[in-house]
Amino acid sequence: MASQTPTGLIAKEGIELLTWSTPNGYKASIVLEELKEAYGLDYTFQPIDIHKNVQKEPWFTAINPNGRIPAIVDHDNGDLAVFEGNAILSYLTRRYDTENRISFAITDDDYTRAESWVGWQHGGIGPMQGQAGHFLYAAKDGAPWGIYRYIGETQRLWGILDKALADRDYLVGPARGRFSIADISLIGWVQAVPMIGIDIYKYPAIKAWLDRCLARPAVQRGITVPAPPSMSVDFIERRIAEGDKELKEKVEGLKKRVAEAFEKYEGK
Repeated sequence: MASQTPTGLIAKEGIELLTWSTPNGYKASIVLEELKEAYGLDYTFQPIDIHKNVQKEPWFTAINPNGRIPAIVDHDNGDLAVFEGNAILSYLTRRYDTENRISFAITDDDYTRAESWVGWQHGGIGPMQGQAGHFLYAAKDGAPWGIYRYIGETQRLWGILDKALADRDYLVGPARGRFSIADISLIGWVQAVPMIGIDIYKYPAIKAWLDRCLARPAVQRGITVPAPPSMSVDFIERRIAEGDKELKEKVEGLKKRVAEAFEKYEGK
């Protein structure tokens, strides 16, 4: 890992990951840690500080023209660049998960089921929850309508996920399912939900699923690349239990703003 602000690629072989500590970034680092544990696949990573717009620099946009993290370069496959989290999950498992430890054989219907859930996350949970965060933190006028619109849609999507997991351990696979890229695509977003004032305990099946996912050593390592999340469920619960009054007030303030937005627009 580079210790200074990246200015270009640094590896000559293997997978090079360009990422930041975001829900989308954790997709790539978790899948790479799972592949490392299963097959010994090593990788190099560089932290791309999105607050400094490193991802907008020409060397990065040559890899991902959209200027977003995560992105990978496979130096063992002609320096192939892959961007967008769902494409990275698909590419890495298709090429390197030869025993389908965290994926499914392409001839298996569960391959398509997993693709469906990854697509659902990419088009639903990700953008809706992301927009909810924008209106809670970045909108200058407080934007109660935006909060109501996107928190409400996030809650609807969470209801779908909670129902899907009600009698399953993981989203896809026989019987109660097995851990796969369908789950990996969602871990970062689910653990970040306190940032938008949603109470995860209202979704017991999701909370139980998240606990199972976070118990995996590779997942634990993956969510530290390049750094642990600052507002995850576990982090907030631990800090509040330790007596962090400022954080407790912040979380309660978020919930209050959400409640006020719903009071203003619900049913109107």
